[in-house]
Order: sequence, then C-alpha cells, then structure tokens
Amino acid sequence: MRVYVPLTLPGLAEAYKGGELGAEPLVAYAVTPALREWYLSDDIEELEYAALNRAALASLRLLAADSGAVRRRVVVAADVPDRAAVADPDRGLDPSALGEVRIAGGVALAKAAAVHVDSGDAEADVAAAAEALAAADGGDDDAQFVVDGAEDHELLWYATQEIPNLVGLRG
Repeated sequence: MRVYVPLTLPGLAEAYKGGELGAEPLVAYAVTPALREWYLSDDIEELEYAALNRAALASLRLLAADSGAVRRRVVVAADVPDRAAVADPDRGLDPSALGEVRIAGGVALAKAAAVHVDSGDAEADVAAAAEALAAADGGDDDAQFVVDGAEDHELLWYATQEIPNLVGLRG
C-alpha cells in the first residue's frame, strides 16, 4: 500500500539521519474506503493524488506548529504492507480524517518511493497559510481562502536519492 507521510524539512532531515519516518504510531494518508467514498472516483491515480493532498495539508499543520521550519510542505510517499496501515473506523467519515491511517511499526526511509516538496516560490503562500490555519479551522472564510492559496502550489517530485540535497534546504 502506498502511504503519504507528512513532514517538514527538519522532519525529513531527522528521518534521513535516523533512517525512519517519524515516531510510532506514524500518521500517514492513503487511499482508504472513506477517501474513495468522499472523492467519488475509481481512478487510482486521482485517489492517490487526493491522499497526497491530504498529507500536504497535514504537513501545513506541522509547519504551523514549528515556527522555525522552512515554509515548505513535505510529503514522503512510501510503500508499506497493506495490513500495516490502519484507518480508524470511528473517524472514517470525519472530514478532518479522510484518508488518515496509522502505522504501528516504524517505516524505514528505505521504503520511500519519492519525496514531494514545495518549490521556493511557494514559501510566502505556505507561510501565510500556516499563519491562517487556526482561524480557518475556526470557520473564518478569509483565512480559509489563504489556506487554499497554498494548495494552488503543486508539490515537486524528488527521487529519494535527492534527499541529502533537500535537507540542505533547511535553515
């Protein structure tokens, strides 16, 4: 199963140094039954793109909590055994949990298939979105517009061999 793990550049640097993607249980995003029902598509590529975008929003939340991190969303795509990623059935249709899975065992960075990161051009919009996130969560439509502005930026695809260069981006 392909999962999408939200990180920040400092989080990616830690994963690179330690060889593991985060602490257990690891929160990631995947094509879950609830995501399929919400997205109304049978196209696996579209569904995986939706899961990637859910992870990008989770990365934005990590950035909002870490004022020192470079304002770029980071998502690592990794392959794990199907049974390793479990969706919480009680939160299945909760809009904030669509596509969310928990992975009990650690995920080795060696299982990563690719890394997706914002370009430098996105930093200002991502910074503004991180600042506006709490207000958007509270129902502020103007703040939600700012958060949506970050989603206008496509994450760039990087091969796992490029991780050392990516972690050099963090300040």
